[in-house]
Amino acid sequence: MAGHSKWAQIKRKKAANDLKKGKIVSKYLRLIAAAARAGGSTDPAANPSLRNLIEAARDADVPSDNIERLLKRLSGGEEEGAQYEEVVYEGYAPGGVAVIVQALSDNRNRTASEVRHIFNKHGGSLGATGSVSWQFERRGYIWISPNTEAAQEAAIEAGAVDLQEGEGGIEVYTDPQEVYAVASALKARGFKPENTEITMVPQNTVSLSQAEAEKVLKMVEALEELDDVQNVYTNLNLENVSVEA
Repeated sequence: MAGHSKWAQIKRKKAANDLKKGKIVSKYLRLIAAAARAGGSTDPAANPSLRNLIEAARDADVPSDNIERLLKRLSGGEEEGAQYEEVVYEGYAPGGVAVIVQALSDNRNRTASEVRHIFNKHGGSLGATGSVSWQFERRGYIWISPNTEAAQEAAIEAGAVDLQEGEGGIEVYTDPQEVYAVASALKARGFKPENTEITMVPQNTVSLSQAEAEKVLKMVEALEELDDVQNVYTNLNLENVSVEA
């Protein structure tokens, strides 16, 4: 997981900034609405995907009132705006860095065009489905702060499959299906997970020079600025790269 720790730290800092701008709130509300429709129920107990997203939204400090109002509208048969579907794009950034883009779109043609434009503009190449995803592994991810022996022991007992020490805390990796159960177990032990999600962890990473890495980071930033894009994952190793979050 070399380099993934720094990626995750940057993502947390960016999420804090996005929350202030309201972007995180709108992102999660869109995801929750899509999960409710896809799962055929606005009841979290009967819709595991919806339950997981609500937990993730709360961990990201999305106001509970916003979530409850949305679920109330959906349960009453009122649609939440456009109909969104999940789409995934794969390709390569400069330097042969693998990239996975997860989006939620109400117009696949528009989203594909926008994503392709960013890849081309920044010297990357959009590939076919499956062209790079084999280089990643889906993992549950939980961030706990501070890093203490008690927190590590609690994470292992709760079902963590791997632990990584991060800047000021611990990164807990789990089976993707177990991430929210592990997070709940940690809460019951008195620990507060500050971030809980299902992520894509690269099995191997690519190291580039500072200049080349900056080209990749600019491309990632441009992709993340697209309204439809929810997550961008790469296998770029950032351990020796200077990055401003």
